Amino acid sequence: MTILNVFIYVVIFIFAAIIHEISHGYVAHLRGDDTAKLMGRITLNPLSHIELFGSIILPAMLLFLKSPILFGWAKPVPIDYRNLKKPELDIPLVSLAGPIANLLIALASGLGIRLIGMFPSFEAGFDAAITIQSFLYIMLVINVILAIINLIPIPPLDGSKVATYFMPRDIATKYMNLNSFICLIALLLLLSSGGAGRLLYPVISFFVVTFSGLPY
Repeated sequence: MTILNVFIYVVIFIFAAIIHEISHGYVAHLRGDDTAKLMGRITLNPLSHIELFGSIILPAMLLFLKSPILFGWAKPVPIDYRNLKKPELDIPLVSLAGPIANLLIALASGLGIRLIGMFPSFEAGFDAAITIQSFLYIMLVINVILAIINLIPIPPLDGSKVATYFMPRDIATKYMNLNSFICLIALLLLLSSGGAGRLLYPVISFFVVTFSGLPY
């Protein structure tokens, strides 16, 4: 993969991760917690969200190494769950906001790909290193992957907070207090394994094909 391609992938990943975090903060605001808003985190300014290792170094390294996974993160928006109107319900809602936002971006990208496919002459006059359709496809895939991985129920991913809605409170509390670093290592090992790939690939492929009509 060329440096230009890595740059494009990383920029798109950063954008997807920022939208993901803004969505968490905005829904938290709607549900009663203004922590993210007061700290200036509900903003598209990348400087407020980029985490050097998680947002740039790790994704770029995985791309250069031709890793079968693309993983990373932006700075999590601060949320005080005590301020939420109904924490038991609102925590899963706030957590789902990020993946849903990514899927909506993926849907819009897929519709753009389908529209360009209906008018193949649209890109004929463009002389660029990457076509609009290719750019939209990368946008689609990255957002789908980010949404699906974040729904894995392993702390501190969003899926773990959604899972607590279905757990007794004492078990949910212990579950969310699991060591995040150990869970992150476990997640990376899981994603690197062939078994995890076989489980995630059909889900990711389903959304890519459904949204764009193109194979994954």
